Amino acid sequence: MSAVGAGPILAAAIAPIAGKSTNLAHAVNASADVTDLPPGFPAELKSELAWTGADFDNTTEHIFVLTDAHKAEIKAAVEAYKLLDQDGDLVGPSNFPLPTLGPQLKQISRDVHDGRGFAVIRGLNPAEYSVADLTLAYLGVQSYVAEQRGRQDKCGNMLVHIVADNSTKQAADHHRHSTKSITFHNEEAGDVISWLTRSTAAAGGKCIIASAYTIYNVLAATRPELIRTLARSDWPFAMPRFHCRPIIFYEGEKLIMNFGRAPLLGNEAHPRPKHLPSVTRRQLEALDAIEAIARATQLEIQTQAGDIHFINNLSVLHRRDGFVNGQLPTEKRHLVRMRLRSAEHGWPIPAELQDEWHEAFRADGIRLWHVEPMPAYYFPLRDQPN
Repeated sequence: MSAVGAGPILAAAIAPIAGKSTNLAHAVNASADVTDLPPGFPAELKSELAWTGADFDNTTEHIFVLTDAHKAEIKAAVEAYKLLDQDGDLVGPSNFPLPTLGPQLKQISRDVHDGRGFAVIRGLNPAEYSVADLTLAYLGVQSYVAEQRGRQDKCGNMLVHIVADNSTKQAADHHRHSTKSITFHNEEAGDVISWLTRSTAAAGGKCIIASAYTIYNVLAATRPELIRTLARSDWPFAMPRFHCRPIIFYEGEKLIMNFGRAPLLGNEAHPRPKHLPSVTRRQLEALDAIEAIARATQLEIQTQAGDIHFINNLSVLHRRDGFVNGQLPTEKRHLVRMRLRSAEHGWPIPAELQDEWHEAFRADGIRLWHVEPMPAYYFPLRDQPN
């Protein structure tokens, strides 16, 4: 569907962007720009991936609710796998049989890669599992959607725990451990981002997503010069290393968007080094336009404990609502995140992003599987022999 004609609410939200951008902090005169789209970029993306939150006001088709039979299959698969005496990271469809749920998960994989771009699997009860067994259940279910698992940082962590941490100012300011809301972004690598909600906050913390295809369609119709800006190769990313590349790519009839504001602007936890080049006024305007359109078209999902989310990291942006934890363990927000790729459904990755994908998914190198959050100074030393 086209997001350009999505109604008066969206039109009102993008009106300031479509004109001279007088309400954007770093506006410039759009009339001085070349208004053509970059060569090869389409005037409109016609795809299921182009949606707005309003499209899901009267439907829950993106939420797959497990039946009692599905939940019984998962429990049986967990117990059967444990009898194999294998490491948990080796779990996959061949050794984690889900006779009736498996085909449904394969369809979810297709939906995430080439349908709407996201899905929620609901119905697992974390209280019915030990932490290790719940992690095994998560990995087993996940393997049917995308079987390749990627590192998420230079330490080799495969499971990232997104929990509030105010033990230090740096921790409290880090996106992963802050309770504040954060802006729309993609992860640096991974075709698909998945997370298991082990527990939810007492208030807030909703999952909020937006379609990069819709953002593109709005900009292509109203501010094509910003599409040219986003497609230029001079964006100065500072993390995880300094490099310049585009924010958007159009290859093989697929749009890919990949960026975060922190690597481009810095933040409290990661101040931008002063010797690095800064974004231009026009680049900052393009970032503000993405954020404004994303917020005008976003979909909010009220997450429940046990939910497993899958989002297409190449075509869907995500952010978090601010939250407040309660006193009980079940009132403290705790997500376990993974980066994934499917050999069958994975998209071609642009050359400018391939280094990050290689570091995440290469076969050699350290892989750490911490089922509980570990402090930054943790060293995996053994106090007993194997």
